[in-house]
Amino acid sequence: MADETRNHLDGRAHVVVQSGRIEQLHQYVGGGADAKPVVPFQLPPAVGRFENRVAEQERIRRAVEDHAPQAGPVVALLTGIGGIGKTALGFHVARGLAERYPDGVLYVDLDDLRRDGTVEVADALGDVLAGLGVTPQWMERTFAARVKQLWTLTRDKQLLMVIDNARFGSEVSPLLPASDRSLAIVTSQGTLYDLDVAAAVEVPVGPLPAGDAVELLRHLVDDPRLSAEPEALADLVEGCAGLPAALLVAGRWVRKYRRRGLSRLVEELTAELREKGIPMVEAVWDAAYEGLGVQAARLYRLLPVLPAPVIGEGPAAALLECGPDEAGDLLEELQIAGLLEESVAGWRMHGLLRGHAERRSRQADPAGRERGQALGALIGWYRRQAARADRTAAGARMTFAPQPGPAGPDVRDLVFEDKRQALRWLEEHRLALYGCVRLAFEAGRYEDAWGLCEPLWTHYLDHPHLGEVLAAFRTGVEAADRTEFLPAMVRMRCQLARPLWELGRYEEAARHVGRALHAARALGESFEERRLRASTVEFQGLLKAERGDLPGAVADFTASRKIHEQIGNAYGVLLLTHQEGKVALRRGDSEEAVRLLEAARAAAVEQGRERMAARTGFELGRALRAAGRFQEAAVLVRAALESARQRGSATEETRVLRESAELAEALGEAGRAEEYRAEADRVVALWGGLPASHSS
Repeated sequence: MADETRNHLDGRAHVVVQSGRIEQLHQYVGGGADAKPVVPFQLPPAVGRFENRVAEQERIRRAVEDHAPQAGPVVALLTGIGGIGKTALGFHVARGLAERYPDGVLYVDLDDLRRDGTVEVADALGDVLAGLGVTPQWMERTFAARVKQLWTLTRDKQLLMVIDNARFGSEVSPLLPASDRSLAIVTSQGTLYDLDVAAAVEVPVGPLPAGDAVELLRHLVDDPRLSAEPEALADLVEGCAGLPAALLVAGRWVRKYRRRGLSRLVEELTAELREKGIPMVEAVWDAAYEGLGVQAARLYRLLPVLPAPVIGEGPAAALLECGPDEAGDLLEELQIAGLLEESVAGWRMHGLLRGHAERRSRQADPAGRERGQALGALIGWYRRQAARADRTAAGARMTFAPQPGPAGPDVRDLVFEDKRQALRWLEEHRLALYGCVRLAFEAGRYEDAWGLCEPLWTHYLDHPHLGEVLAAFRTGVEAADRTEFLPAMVRMRCQLARPLWELGRYEEAARHVGRALHAARALGESFEERRLRASTVEFQGLLKAERGDLPGAVADFTASRKIHEQIGNAYGVLLLTHQEGKVALRRGDSEEAVRLLEAARAAAVEQGRERMAARTGFELGRALRAAGRFQEAAVLVRAALESARQRGSATEETRVLRESAELAEALGEAGRAEEYRAEADRVVALWGGLPASHSS
């Protein structure tokens, strides 16, 4: 019979499996251990013409050509005032050299992450790692661990990185690739004296020479007036002071007023210059602003209120309390006038134009009433959307801020289809959300400030942008204190404590937990207040466990569980029993761990909480292995592996595979153990993590 068996394949077969008997088959759709990784290319497409900068480009190319091996990556530092064209030059050079760097081109704008002049470099590292394909669940949480993760992932790479708007060398050094075959192009308004890199070359970027500025303007504006009135053209270029950003706006403005003579236009601008005593660049933008419709001009004045680099239709509509379609039309009008730049992510406002819009706002609204009304509407809109996203992602949970009031008749709230979409929205809008916490506090809207921090908790657990979180949660604590609302004062201090201890700031975290516990004693006896008291005790236990005080952690978890038992909160009892079991296992008391985790797993099954049943089952399997009950452990670990795969959780799958390897070793199956470890490493590599040997 075997001799008669024949197999024939015709054409291309992507997956072929031949077996007499198949008991289990797991196939990862869309990738595998041998799948080709996506090479990042994070530069925006080139728009318009790039003029001159020949010497600057040649200096960078020469630094790349002359670079000595084992001297670290090449660093080209482009320095010059804002609006001089450093970023455009960096992009232009990067596009020209991209083929030299087959492992990809990355881009990070530090100003997008800057708060009160400071960048939390751990967040910038997170953006770089994400560009390298590291997914959030595989990203290390601490600054030091992220630096090591970047070194490991880039040590043999040929990468090109553009780091925009640096102010200090300490912001740049941790972001540099480890390979000496890589290039980093850094832009800054001044020399980074604390940038200690052997292969660094500074490239000053000055204003465009008059001839090059004329050529750029001619390219931007195909208009016979430029040839007919050369003196007026020279005056216009001189007024733009060699700033490419100003020339771009001037070109759009000249195109708009095609029936006016160029001499007349320059004369009008010169008159305004004498009258107002401001640079002609400001007068060019004033002219563009004066040509706007009433609503577009109002939106322009209000856009600096938005604390995010990218401007979307939803937030713009919230500022004006109108519909998103109308807001989109107005944004387009601003873009046509040269007062906004359009990108794939949304519209952006140049920093110089942001300052101009703020000045026009002060002129039109000296008392600030228009701005104050728009700020309130914007904060309310973000609070509503964040609360809706949080409910979709986390379900009903303990919160204390009253729900924001309804929107105006034309303003639309968002609808989130599922948890993934909700979490993605929170991540995409995090800069605006964290910024609104600060703006609300500065405006005396303290309930809005701490109320926004509540939905940001769910986002933080999945996306630990530690610098942004610390700033927002500190503000949340201060805002809660201003309201003297006791539940908020307790909750905000607990939220702040966790990122503190994850950064290793244990003493500061302990102070906030201690103050939260002290305040919690004054809470009332309602269900929610007693649940908050139990949660605060749990936070103290988590901090103790993090610091290695396992007996203290158990005492706190037990005390918290008893409060949940008294108020009839079955899920709280389940969670704390689970925590007690995990600590018992860390203490080496496997029998006690088995007892507690069996109870937690039974409760999870009874409550229909599938994910908690899998998590408690996995921990119970680990405890059973520690107790020498290998066969019982094997059943639970196999179930946990199946559950992780069904949910598509790569992190949990890897943990279970590694536990399966430990269990196989205990059963004397060394070959099977190696197979499990190899499979775990393949899953880790697929999703951008580091192998176990590199994990911190």
